[in-house]
Amino acid sequence: MSEVLNAVSSDILDSLAGIGPNSPLAAARQTRDAATRHTQGSYDAIFTADTEEDSALPLSLRFWLAEKITLLQQDEILQRFYADRLADFPAPTLTPALQRAQAWVERLTTAPVSASPEQLHDLQQAGWSAKDIVTLSQLVAFVNFQSRLLRGYRLIAGRDVKTHPALSAVAGSWHTQSQTHSGKAAPQAFTQAELGWEPWLSAKPLAEFNEEEQAILARFGHTDSDYFRLLGRNLPVLEQRTLTDKGIFYTPGGLPRKERELVAAVTSKVNGCIFCASVHARKASQLSKQTEDVQRLLDVAPGDELGQGQSPRWQAIIDFSARLSATPALADAHDLARLREQGLDTLEIVDVVQSAAFFSWANRLMLTLGEPFWPES
Repeated sequence: MSEVLNAVSSDILDSLAGIGPNSPLAAARQTRDAATRHTQGSYDAIFTADTEEDSALPLSLRFWLAEKITLLQQDEILQRFYADRLADFPAPTLTPALQRAQAWVERLTTAPVSASPEQLHDLQQAGWSAKDIVTLSQLVAFVNFQSRLLRGYRLIAGRDVKTHPALSAVAGSWHTQSQTHSGKAAPQAFTQAELGWEPWLSAKPLAEFNEEEQAILARFGHTDSDYFRLLGRNLPVLEQRTLTDKGIFYTPGGLPRKERELVAAVTSKVNGCIFCASVHARKASQLSKQTEDVQRLLDVAPGDELGQGQSPRWQAIIDFSARLSATPALADAHDLARLREQGLDTLEIVDVVQSAAFFSWANRLMLTLGEPFWPES
């Protein structure tokens, strides 16, 4: 078994995307070395790290669920990869607890905005611990991220991808209830204002982290965050995820930071994540000084195309990002060509792909483990 795991722990996406060793894409991924290394590190933390004997998520089940996600994404290449990993394991028994988990996997992949605290309660009643639910949710969100990276890289590399020519990527729906589960005032529309976020599962108390774990939280400024202390129930995955985030959004050169933030807001509009959009639309406005253009994006109604009324460059970036963020992902060679026509080079396009893919991960956690609220003035 260890031989199988060691054989895939170098750079999965490099192999699956067919990236030539001396290609512009290979050079761009090397420039974004931190994102490249920690994307693989995230995979290793989820799929090759030792698992506890009493865990509800043994490695065999993680691979089995990952293959289910790739089928929902209609990602045939990644599906074959996980099917190969499964070849050494027996099929799991479909218990009531596993049926609940499978339903959670499908919801996070296809309609994360439809998640509710009652569904998390049902998982707990079926025997899933808070740590297991966090690990399960990270697994789902990561494979959604991984699938979109793979599609984007294959497009840049000139490889074939499955196309859906009759479909278009549009703004998704979002929550419009006036109150959160705990009774706080809830936002009912996308906004650039600052919002709070509260978890539906309890965050792990800081005192329950050991000294080394507290130092990791402090290193990233996560100590006082309910969101990150909740994700800290699986700290190795959180650490790799945070390093991936920093490698994508906080690196010099390539796509201007204002447009990486724009891409994050676009993906959040597709998935209906008001909280993530508020943070990253606000940053895009601050950096671009194009507040009205950013607000125009946020104001797009469900079912309408997100690039309407934008400049040709922003329209090309918005459309590509929205189509990559859809489920199943839709971005194709035509979308890529439009980015090229607007003067984006390979590194800049890699930044677009990675930014959209990462928020396909982030939104799925924010939307399914808690909800936003209006802070008291």
